[in-house]
Amino acid sequence: MIALQDLLSNPAIETISITAVIDTALCIGAGGSSGTLADKAIVRTADQKLLIPASQLKGRLRHECEKLARGLGWPICQSPNAQTMCPQRANFPENEARDFEREEYRVPGDERYHCLICQMFGNPALPSRIIVDDLICAEDLDNVPEVLRPGVTINRRRGTAEEKKLYFLETSPANAKLRFEGQIHLQSNFPSYAKALILAGLHHINALGGSKSAGLGWLKWEFQEFSVNEEAWQALLPGGRK
Repeated sequence: MIALQDLLSNPAIETISITAVIDTALCIGAGGSSGTLADKAIVRTADQKLLIPASQLKGRLRHECEKLARGLGWPICQSPNAQTMCPQRANFPENEARDFEREEYRVPGDERYHCLICQMFGNPALPSRIIVDDLICAEDLDNVPEVLRPGVTINRRRGTAEEKKLYFLETSPANAKLRFEGQIHLQSNFPSYAKALILAGLHHINALGGSKSAGLGWLKWEFQEFSVNEEAWQALLPGGRK
């Protein structure tokens, strides 16, 4: 059994520090929370700091990296269904399945083929080579009152509000430029193209959380000493991996 702390204390792991600066109010939470008037309360740490869960950031980052890899011409499996991910890729047409049988998709110690994204983020048969932290709000919000945003359920067929369907979302303070800080840890065997794809994927994430179409969760990224050399970018081009 491997403890997470043992992985993070490994000096061979490279760490990327990232900061999400929220331009608008943020709404990331779940229903059923007690102690609030909101139907959907914002998530917090044990010491009541706002956070962006690592699972949400990693899932969104994987989705954006998949789109970029497909745009570059790399065959990519279909997540998140385990049966359609590498190495199974069930129900793939025969010609598409053959596209995955390439040297770049081989992992040391495994005879099966894993696409570029699975080699980074993992799949049911391959451990992830990337560990993502929760992004924790760096601001002190102890004296900030609860922020509730009202909403109403819309009947899509009639295009009108449903009766008795008023709800409240808890959000972070609007226009406060809150900074959420965290890290992405790359294990020692991460692929050469991983940093380039992560950087490009993050730049494609312009908002996180719920009600993005209503203007919530829009953000910009700041990176500390996060640079990618030319070889890593070239490795993303088909035929560019050594």
